[in-house]
Amino acid sequence: MTTTSPSFPVERFDVGPRMSEMAVHNGVAYLAGQVPEDTSADIVGQTAQVLAAIDKLLARAGTDKTRILRAEIFLADRADFAGMNTAWEAWVPAGHTPPRATVIAGLARPEWKVEMLITAAV
Repeated sequence: MTTTSPSFPVERFDVGPRMSEMAVHNGVAYLAGQVPEDTSADIVGQTAQVLAAIDKLLARAGTDKTRILRAEIFLADRADFAGMNTAWEAWVPAGHTPPRATVIAGLARPEWKVEMLITAAV
């Protein structure tokens, strides 16, 4: 589901009672935190799932990973930093690496190893 407001042109995607998966305004896509679906995967697998979800959302907004303006990555365990980077570096296009921050944080569900928040130009 997509909604827009005529007085403040914001397009919202997959609007739910608590949050939307993405909002687009003024040529910028703001993604909600993306998390893995298969939590039985290791950090490389969970990160790959999150990156695939990001690709799908960006495509729906008419953009892609070469236009990411900022990435915020939340890891549940510092020991997973190298594994997350393995998946990230295989995914991010050379010459298009965005500004990025990685934070060790308590995630909302204990089975999640990674969550990513992305902002991209449309």
